[in-house]
Amino acid sequence: MAARISRPVRFRFEIALVEQGMTRIAGVDEAGRGPLAGPVFAAAVIFPTEWILNGLPKPLKKVNDSKQLSPELREILFAELTSRPEIRFGIAQVPEQMIDQINILQASHRAMNQALAQLNPAPQHVLVDGWPVRSMPWPQTAIVSGDALSYSIAAASILAKVSRDRLMVQLDGQYPGYGFADHKGYGTPEHVAAIKARGPCPIHRQSFAPFRLAQADLFD
Repeated sequence: MAARISRPVRFRFEIALVEQGMTRIAGVDEAGRGPLAGPVFAAAVIFPTEWILNGLPKPLKKVNDSKQLSPELREILFAELTSRPEIRFGIAQVPEQMIDQINILQASHRAMNQALAQLNPAPQHVLVDGWPVRSMPWPQTAIVSGDALSYSIAAASILAKVSRDRLMVQLDGQYPGYGFADHKGYGTPEHVAAIKARGPCPIHRQSFAPFRLAQADLFD
């Protein structure tokens, strides 16, 4: 009796698609839906079929949901993911002004589509973290908590998170006093206190609750 080949568990969604004859399976994820400031990022990653069937190379074994990794490990994995020619990836961002115009959900979807559009040749199927993206022109499978269940989505989450965090550190120098380098734009008590003391700066999302409430107060 032939021995059963063990397949990587966190490639099970990708393996099912490979068994249908697909070779270009992209994972996509976003970073920055919740912050009060800065753009939303998304990234898309396609791993080679050989890795899907046999497992990731040793330097990439720690790929995981970016929220579960330290900043230092995210940086290490970002360098690995973006330097290997076998990996195809795209990274995109939608700025805060567009977020205010079309809302954060639509902006996140736009960033995902833009990241996927950078892949050449185009993906045959997309694994999406969370819920279906109606505007996506490629066949897709939505996976709740996908960044913890799919290596492709987890890799995309790392690229999106690191790219956004790096930008927020840069913007901290451009807009000092808000602490962007520390909280990356999220609504921490320190960030909210800085907004109350200084008012919003050009990269704050005016459509988000603290700013809507402040504008409403003007008319009370």
